[in-house]
Amino acid sequence: MTLDAAAMLRFCDEQLRLEPEFAGATNVTRLGPLHLVEYTESRGVVTYQDLEGADAVEIRRLVADAKGYFAAKEKITNVRWKPRAHDAALGLYEALVAEGFEPEDTRAIMVGEAKSLIINEELPEGVRLRQIAEEEDLYAYGVMVDKSYGRNRAEQYARRLLGLIAENNGVEIWAAEADGKIIGGGRLDPVAGTDFAGLWSGGMLAEWRRQGIYRALTSVRARSALAMGKTLIQCDCSVYSRPILERSGLVKISETTPHLWQRP
Repeated sequence: MTLDAAAMLRFCDEQLRLEPEFAGATNVTRLGPLHLVEYTESRGVVTYQDLEGADAVEIRRLVADAKGYFAAKEKITNVRWKPRAHDAALGLYEALVAEGFEPEDTRAIMVGEAKSLIINEELPEGVRLRQIAEEEDLYAYGVMVDKSYGRNRAEQYARRLLGLIAENNGVEIWAAEADGKIIGGGRLDPVAGTDFAGLWSGGMLAEWRRQGIYRALTSVRARSALAMGKTLIQCDCSVYSRPILERSGLVKISETTPHLWQRP
């Protein structure tokens, strides 16, 4: 498949929004054009394919109503809303901040062919890559992600990954390990009914960056994606990983600045 960036953006919006974003959900509620998604690990997500031409006043009402829906559910402790830069959503960012959603780092939305990411995975001495699925390993993986991004969610994160693996839909977690310690990793999510797999949840301890480990983790996941019949890769990437993916042939088609609401 050969598509220009604009065509690939349309293709991604059609194929990768809504149902593919509901993996692991316990409940999905409609609120106008929005889908309010709940998960067992006390988190919520707001998603949509488009906002159906809503103006700034209507968007402000939608954000307030979505926040109110989740605030009324005591078990929900955090909610993520992931607007895309190309969405027609006048006033959305201002409405999110007004309702207590804090902006996170902006990430580039990248798309390309899986085969372009495959290399001969050369690693620093003492580093190995392996697929993990056991609870102890997933908790250690969560600790690594916490350290990489300054978070404190390892236990919740491990439960989420266990749930995704238990669904048996092809999700894989790959870790880089040195001296018995997980130092980096990433997730592969094949998207049913499409040619896509997503690269998610990447993290790398600061002292292990710029040594080719992230590139090797990307390659091993791309190999696995191709083995599943997934020829295209989509990834929301940080400023650290974007240059690596661009050199491998992935193209930025948009960007996203997730906003997070956390219960006081």
